[in-house]
Amino acid sequence: MKILNVVGARPNFIKIAPLIREMRRHPQITPILVHTGQHYDADMAGQFFEDLEIPNPDFQLGVGAGSHAYQTAEVMKRLEPILERERPQVVVVVGDVNSTMAGALAAAKLQLSVAHVEAGLRSFDRSMPEEINRVVTDAVSDILFASEDSGVRNLMAEGVPPHKIFFVGNVMIDSLMLSHRRWIRSTIHDRLGLPKGRYGILTLHRPANVDDPDTLKGLLSAVGDIADLIPIVFPVHPRTRRHLETAGERSLFFRSQDEQAPERGLFCVPPLGYLDFMALLASARFVLTDSGGIQEETTALGVPCMTLRHNTERPVTVSHGTNRLVGVSPDAIVKEAERILRSPLSNACPPPLWDGRASRRIVDILLDRFHER
Repeated sequence: MKILNVVGARPNFIKIAPLIREMRRHPQITPILVHTGQHYDADMAGQFFEDLEIPNPDFQLGVGAGSHAYQTAEVMKRLEPILERERPQVVVVVGDVNSTMAGALAAAKLQLSVAHVEAGLRSFDRSMPEEINRVVTDAVSDILFASEDSGVRNLMAEGVPPHKIFFVGNVMIDSLMLSHRRWIRSTIHDRLGLPKGRYGILTLHRPANVDDPDTLKGLLSAVGDIADLIPIVFPVHPRTRRHLETAGERSLFFRSQDEQAPERGLFCVPPLGYLDFMALLASARFVLTDSGGIQEETTALGVPCMTLRHNTERPVTVSHGTNRLVGVSPDAIVKEAERILRSPLSNACPPPLWDGRASRRIVDILLDRFHER
């Protein structure tokens, strides 16, 4: 039984790692891994493969950077001959990046079965490229694996037949739990001189936040005010770095991962590997982010999260977790950070099925549907 898995960006790597591990436990499964190259350099891809113990891809498409249309078209063009040659029983796509949608479309047009992991998530904001990717991927998928109950409700409301939908839990939490013994041994706190529980983390990468100079300036102003109270570690995404340098913020980049963090202020470092970042995340006082995955990871870890957006496709992180939508108003961001710093930490109830066994459920369903077909 061949299962062809398509990945392309850092969030995909976190989701595919436990799935590949589970597939390899079953001798009747031949997992095939295709890396599109949407994220391709050592910081954004190579370190994650090593940290997550993902085997070397069977195929490297080498698509690289480009517009949404370029990446989608190139993935489809380069993936199609592999799909025609391998003829897998099912093609697994994960998440919501361009590689996800392109992989699903290429497989569907060849009449191959498609399984979407993390199906049904909706921000209901079509200005987000990821939202388009989610809707299209779900529309052409044959099996839809939902990570939270909102995903099931959204798919049902869109008319997806119930027999296609499976509520299985969150594979990102599988990765978090599987790698726990390794990330708790990270030396990142010693290297940065950060006392646990006495720093914040900032991540920014979404176009709506980093492409608009006024929005980016406002966010940095708010973070600067918060950093007067507690040091903020900022692993800078390459996209964000380009916009910051264009805006004349080159002074943010005078530190390395081996420099000691200041007692206060904004401490910028290059992108971190998975293990170092999870170690930092687990001991942070709070997190400021526009990332969907970090909303989930902070919920699992019980770390307060301020999401720098007006919506989320992961509402369970608000209803069951530690996430709050604060938008991009500098005053609102600073006010929420001050509230968190004054408040004791509270224990959040983990969302249903976020128990580290989502990958097992997914592979069992795939075996039941496709083995010996």
